[in-house]
Amino acid sequence: MTDLSELSDTEFDPRMSDSDALMWNIEKDPLLRSTITMVMTLDRTPDRERLTRRMDRVSRLVPRLRQRVLHHPLSIAPPRWEIDPNFDLHYHLRWMRAAGDGTLREVFEIAEPIAMQGFDRARPLWEFTVVEGLTDGGAALIIKVHHSVTDGVGGVKLQMEMLDTQRNPSPAPEDLELPDEPRPLTLSERQRWIDATTYEAARQFGTVRETAGIALANLRRLAVDPVGVGTDALRTAASVTNMLKPATEPLSPLMAGRSLSVRFDTIRVPLGGLKQASKVVSGRLNDGFVAGVTGGLRRYHQHHGFDDVAALRMAMPVNVRTAATASSVGNHFVPARFIVPIGVDDPIARMNAIRELVAHQRAEPALAMSEPLAGILNRLPTTAVTGIFGSMLKGVDFITSNVPGVPIPVYLGGARVESQIALGPLSGSAANAVLVSYLEDLNIGINTDPVAVPDPEVLVECIRDSFDEVLKLA
Repeated sequence: MTDLSELSDTEFDPRMSDSDALMWNIEKDPLLRSTITMVMTLDRTPDRERLTRRMDRVSRLVPRLRQRVLHHPLSIAPPRWEIDPNFDLHYHLRWMRAAGDGTLREVFEIAEPIAMQGFDRARPLWEFTVVEGLTDGGAALIIKVHHSVTDGVGGVKLQMEMLDTQRNPSPAPEDLELPDEPRPLTLSERQRWIDATTYEAARQFGTVRETAGIALANLRRLAVDPVGVGTDALRTAASVTNMLKPATEPLSPLMAGRSLSVRFDTIRVPLGGLKQASKVVSGRLNDGFVAGVTGGLRRYHQHHGFDDVAALRMAMPVNVRTAATASSVGNHFVPARFIVPIGVDDPIARMNAIRELVAHQRAEPALAMSEPLAGILNRLPTTAVTGIFGSMLKGVDFITSNVPGVPIPVYLGGARVESQIALGPLSGSAANAVLVSYLEDLNIGINTDPVAVPDPEVLVECIRDSFDEVLKLA
């Protein structure tokens, strides 16, 4: 378990990072909303009193769970995270009973409109809904969190604070007494202006100092390796250009429509089997995962008579956590966009191609430039930034994301967690497939736009068949 009391203040910065502020600002276009949804299935209904008390305690220890976002329209600094003076836990933790047959399909149908709705920007950016009355006495927890709060890896770390490793653990001494409620910050407009100006001045000074250090190092290197310095500069410029270049039209002639609606599905794949299959090409688990998804998209296009679609544009978050930020519950990823082959029939050749492409993306110089670039973009009017990102994201065909989960059984308010299914935001794409490991299984959450994929059952079956093909390699 992560000990939240040991997290440094830097893990909960009072201001958004430039990257987080970008995700927040571009939601002027609702197609670009960054809402993370997770469905956690449980063997029974969690104890209401225990879960409520746990979430009350965690919300007192994790500032983000009680903070709302405040932004001054004339401030050049990123928005602030500030304690909500009207925080109401019962707004964020809700309970309901399934009205139908109590299947996972019904839970998804409850979760879909929850995910489609924008957050109340006057409140903290998370909502939990416990669904009771599922088949065989089971229950589910629908988790909705804004991406500016955390990424997938950080979300798993944060999640462990509300979970137990036993069904009925003995309460720790610190659990017997609730911490004090965080006090809201009261600032006048003048104080807010001074705070923003001071913050931005300190940040700009740090940027100048860092830039000067890099420039000095490059000058020294220039004396001994002028060709290498020039080559690196050109490569970085090309990488940044490639990161920001528009791609307004998807490559798929089939999954071209877009809407504000979502459809949730899932498949389960054995963790050991996919690991073994990925090792056939000396690759990682992610290589087998992306090969399975791309193979499913190939089958789906062929099913509809589009046999000649050779490649699609994929977006994938690249984890950039370091030793210093390994325990962070915030965002530490950079989005990469690149074209991947789907017309490769042989799963081994497909995994090899994926492995090389992903390795190339992880080495792109632009990854290190993402935060400075975000800072520059945030200086532009919101309408302009939204237009730039719309031109970058609406041409993405699909998104994949791989999140390492929990390798041991965990419990929520006395209920055993049976599965964890993450449904990532579409952000202008036609589909998003997120892999989360739990125990010996890989749960792959599939979020699709119903306008782009009007027959989701067919796509899910195509992806399942593709994974079966990859798993045979093991």
